[in-house]
Formats: sequence, structure tokens, C-alpha cells
Amino acid sequence: MKNLTDEELMILVSNGNLDMMSILFDRYHIRIFNFLLKMTRDRDVSQDITQEVFYKAIKYRTSYKKGKFSSWIYTIARNIFSDHYQSQKNKEQPLDEIEYKIEREETNGIEKSEIKEQLNRALGQLNQSDRELVIMNRYQGIKYQEIAEITGSTAGAVKTKVHRAIHKLKDHYLQNT
Repeated sequence: MKNLTDEELMILVSNGNLDMMSILFDRYHIRIFNFLLKMTRDRDVSQDITQEVFYKAIKYRTSYKKGKFSSWIYTIARNIFSDHYQSQKNKEQPLDEIEYKIEREETNGIEKSEIKEQLNRALGQLNQSDRELVIMNRYQGIKYQEIAEITGSTAGAVKTKVHRAIHKLKDHYLQNT
């Protein structure tokens, strides 16, 4: 069963074989978690949302329409993150004031951790849409076409938006140095 494609597994899940979701979970939970961690900068919130993503994937399994599974699961993750972001916004707590709880890896040099910190600060200064595109494309390695499917756009538009977002990120980064 582990030789089946993501799409074949999800078809089995949508037809009622829920055990196959464990294989998809093993394949995707770290990617989804890392995507959400970059978006929320909160390990606990990212874990909660990741759990909710897979819960909703099972709950709404019949809505899967035999497209690319990764696009479908990332769309669920984006929607749940967006709901979370909106609920935080409605609590009058701007994104800049949310306490960030990132465990930093031990690095060989202080300079490397400072660069990473400055880059994360610059990433945090981007608007949600730009940050999401940069994370999906540059951190997650998702291709423009797939991001287009996830966001309901075209590959050309996504490529342009990512390019512009990278320039904004560079500007924010240079302002912080």
C-alpha cells in the first residue's frame, strides 16, 4: 500500500478506507507543520493546526475530487491558518505583538543565527499573502503551478507575486541589518 501515489491513497480514504490516511499523514505532517510554523511562528499553534488539517481531511474526505493531493491538503492548511489568523486579528492582537516561541537550532557561529533571525524578522514584516508565497515556494519547495492550484491563481501570476514578495523580503532584510 505504501507504493500507491498520494492521489490513489486519498481515493481509498474518500471511499471509506480511513486506515490509508495514516500513510498520507506520515508523508505530509512534517511538511504541513513546517509550513504552518513559518506562518505562525508558534510551535504549539502549528501543532494544533496540523492536527486540525488532518482531522478536516478525514471529515471532508468526500470533497476530494481526484486532483493533486498536495494541493488539496495545503488548501485545507491555508484555510485553517486563515481562520486562525482572522480570529487572532479579531482579538485586537496584531501579528507583530504575538509572542513568538521558536526553538532555535544550535549553530556553529553566532553570525549564522543572527542572519537567520534577521531573515525571520524580515519575513514577519511581509503581509500574510506574500509571506505565505515565499514560505511555500522557497522554504517548502512547492512549484509555481502547484501554488497556483492551491491559491486559485495562474502559474504566471504566482511567479510574479513570488518575485515581488522576494524583493519586499530583501528590502525588509536590508532595513534590519
